[in-house]
Amino acid sequence: MEESRAVPQGAQPGRVFDVDGSVRTRTRRPFGVLSLAGSAAIGAVLVVLFGLGGLSYYRTPLRTRAYEPEHRALRPAGPVGRSFGIAGSVLMFGGTLAYVARKRLRVLSNVGSTKAWLEAHIFCGILGPALVTLHTSFRFNGIVSVAYWSMVIVVASGFVGRYLYVRIPRSIRGHELSRAELEAKAAELRQRFAAIELPQQMAERIAAFEAASVPASEDDTSWLGLLFGEPRIRLRLIALSRELRQVVGDRRLVSDQLTLLAERDFLLRRIAYLKKTKRLFDLWRVYHKPLAVLMGLIVVVHVGIAWYFGYAYPMR
Repeated sequence: MEESRAVPQGAQPGRVFDVDGSVRTRTRRPFGVLSLAGSAAIGAVLVVLFGLGGLSYYRTPLRTRAYEPEHRALRPAGPVGRSFGIAGSVLMFGGTLAYVARKRLRVLSNVGSTKAWLEAHIFCGILGPALVTLHTSFRFNGIVSVAYWSMVIVVASGFVGRYLYVRIPRSIRGHELSRAELEAKAAELRQRFAAIELPQQMAERIAAFEAASVPASEDDTSWLGLLFGEPRIRLRLIALSRELRQVVGDRRLVSDQLTLLAERDFLLRRIAYLKKTKRLFDLWRVYHKPLAVLMGLIVVVHVGIAWYFGYAYPMR
């Protein structure tokens, strides 16, 4: 695959641009949205388990839970359990509707970046289901079971969608980059790589790694490579780093070159897999949206039944 030598418009020679359009720096964000949402979910679970007596309550058999002192608060219709259900539902549907509105409504087009809204949607889509799980008190029967497992399917589908979404290179505001822009970035990285003199053993190992990691053309790509190729390469990068540190000895040189190597290889891979990624992402959207709508309808039915039988009223 031939690479363009052009530099992206507005770019300065010698600066490395990330695949999301931002200038690459040596520092990484210490906390991503997945880590933040996971920490919030784990925090909520720990509060319930150890602060509200949930550990002993949830371990009690279903037929005798009503006799537990925590039952009044933690059962689905209890003040704590019901609050979890309301908060979880608001997060899930509120986060989804806000993200859709940001994409659809012109008046919101300049309010934050698409990436930031997507991360907020992901945060709500992780913390919300965790709270809904606490709302169920781990009792799954009837329409509750249908509603819960439909939610699980939608969440799992969301993780697949995010995995594909981040593999379509975009600008810092979330706009998809053209193939010419991607090849210009790859050319910039190639120029930087070529300008550095490396020890022969290190250069040979890096060349061999790149030859094995980057498809020569779109014809050499596969669906398995799209789904599992990058995690495998990350593991191989760790092994290569250890090997080069033993051979070269200069830890700073090894770290700098492998950072540049990883950036370049992942960019070239995403260029090669671009067509397959877009095709699979479009297919994912066809299934994810109806699943989300179906889940919403089931939740509405569940809330309606709970309200009709009085479970939604405050306990006296």
